[in-house]
Amino acid sequence: MANEEDDPVIQEIKPKQQKVELEMAIDTLNPNYCRSKGEQIALNVDGACADETSTYSSKLMDKQTFCSSQTTSNTSRYAAALYRQGELHLTPLHGILQLRPSFSYLDKADAKHREREAANEAGDSSQDEAEDDVKQITVRFSRPESEQARQRRVQSYEFLQKKHAEEAWVHLHYYGLKDSRSEHERQYLLCPGSSGVENTELVKSPSEYLLMLMPPSQEEEKDKPVAPSNVLSMAQLRTLPLADQIKILMKNVKVMPFANLMSLLGPSIDSVAVLRGIQKVAMLVQGNWVVKSDILYPKDSSSPHSGVPAEVLCRGRDFVMWKFTQSRWVVRKEVATVTKLCAEDVKDFLEHMAVVRINKGWEFILPYDGEFIKKHPDVVQRQHMLWTGIQAKLEKVYNLVKETMPKKPDAQSGPAGLVSGDQRIQVAKTKAQQNHALLERELQRRKEQLRAPAVPPGVRIKEEPVSEEGEDDDDEEEQPMDTSPSGGLHSRLANGLPPGRAAGTDSFNGHPPPGCASTPVARELRAFVEATFQRQFVLTLSELKRLFNLHLASLPPGHTLFSGISDRMLQDTVLAAGCKQILVPFPPQTAASPDEQKVFALWESGDMSDQHRQVLLEIFSKNYRVRRNMIQSRLTQECGEDLSKQEVDKVLKDCCVSYGGMWYLKGTVQS
Repeated sequence: MANEEDDPVIQEIKPKQQKVELEMAIDTLNPNYCRSKGEQIALNVDGACADETSTYSSKLMDKQTFCSSQTTSNTSRYAAALYRQGELHLTPLHGILQLRPSFSYLDKADAKHREREAANEAGDSSQDEAEDDVKQITVRFSRPESEQARQRRVQSYEFLQKKHAEEAWVHLHYYGLKDSRSEHERQYLLCPGSSGVENTELVKSPSEYLLMLMPPSQEEEKDKPVAPSNVLSMAQLRTLPLADQIKILMKNVKVMPFANLMSLLGPSIDSVAVLRGIQKVAMLVQGNWVVKSDILYPKDSSSPHSGVPAEVLCRGRDFVMWKFTQSRWVVRKEVATVTKLCAEDVKDFLEHMAVVRINKGWEFILPYDGEFIKKHPDVVQRQHMLWTGIQAKLEKVYNLVKETMPKKPDAQSGPAGLVSGDQRIQVAKTKAQQNHALLERELQRRKEQLRAPAVPPGVRIKEEPVSEEGEDDDDEEEQPMDTSPSGGLHSRLANGLPPGRAAGTDSFNGHPPPGCASTPVARELRAFVEATFQRQFVLTLSELKRLFNLHLASLPPGHTLFSGISDRMLQDTVLAAGCKQILVPFPPQTAASPDEQKVFALWESGDMSDQHRQVLLEIFSKNYRVRRNMIQSRLTQECGEDLSKQEVDKVLKDCCVSYGGMWYLKGTVQS
């Protein structure tokens, strides 16, 4: 340009550190080296003809260049440490470089490719032109270069690249880690004056020494990489005011017990201040804190799924939170019906504070925190008043009828959303006992109907005494009916049924052991139990009941299994089907329910793995969790043979699950 000399230099940027390149040879004789690929790369970079300027003179990619990049601009806060004989030796660092592979040979390959294409095009066009064509040439003379233009040229990227390419390579010799030269260089990392010579630099207080070791840096904030907007480290978090810390934590976690919040904020934080701050951004649900809806859905925002405004989303989420103050369980279909929101929005609400349970609904994600309720009754009462106001608002907005609203609790039972888990379990047990009594009476009534003979109307049956085999007819007529419990009638008939169908435990008149297995209900139940344990081998009572409920759901109406199956009957059927109860020693602090602690396993299935499975079950009757090597050695010891890995894997897959490097019986692991 003509006015090049008039352009002022605004700023000169000089590199703080020289760029380093390291060229390393590649072992082309290694079996992992692909020779055809190496030849192809060399051909693309240098072409068919090799000369002094070729990158790969051997016509094979036999070297790789590593280029340095600067990891940090401020190295004054870093040191290399060497710990030896109880002493820590620190050496300050003046530069840190990271070597990365350089792919400049790909640029050369692209340049070669463009040159070949240009040559081909020039060759095609020259054939059409006459050889004696005369071209006009314009000659220009360059003017003298000014000092300012020369400085710009010297600092330009092209000049630096050219100068860098012209720099000669320096051959280096590599010394191994255990080489004497390496050991000699490593001695420079040790402080030579540590033997009895007092270091005056260390005659300072610990805080002053730490300040010298890590001085505050003003450039660190500028050089710090920009993190995503939703990522905040704990160190950065604790620099914020307490209210902002609580808000950020609750916005990210959604649901948290008060004890966990205090542990995250640190021991020096006053719990009273935290209680004041948490009530501004969260609501109390079952003793735990759930972030408020307007924190997650601020004003002027909308749903990413349906575009519904934030006000409607907050109202729907408040309804879900209020439902969890009334019960541990919420049904998503009911929430969608009341709030009229799409399924994706309702699912987002529930995933914030609950987990889904198969065939049950959504359960609140955290257990009831009774300790916080007892410790802070004033906070509980204040939150109860807030929920009462929210409930009144929800009744008005959603036109909730009385059937939808739960009954108000008595004054003595406390707030509606703060009923303890023990109270809920006691109520459930009482209802279960009442239902069980009703089902037992209904079952007894049906049995009596089945026992009664079907007599057509108008037909009379002559009643005669029951005869003993081998007795005379005269004796039969003279012998009265014995109605006492220990008389002959009871010895022949049990529960009004013939011997083959009577309930009992001993053999009678050559029949197989009479029991519940002779009734249609028991046969169906036995078939289900046997089929289930042939597939899964090990089941807890809780899981077996869940599978049985799924089985009932697949049966047609009026099936015999709908007559009512008690837990006792189900367990007796499992034991009668060739299974055994494994008394797993659960840890004292286990959260498993009583049904989850009852473990049943198929003892004999008739295959080759029965012996291996029995040894494994005996191990778990004495251990809650076991390592694989212990199982392997015990199986080898008991079975008297060196088992293959496939056999051990099969028996472990049938009966166990792995969690955290340990093996547990199926259904017993508590994550």
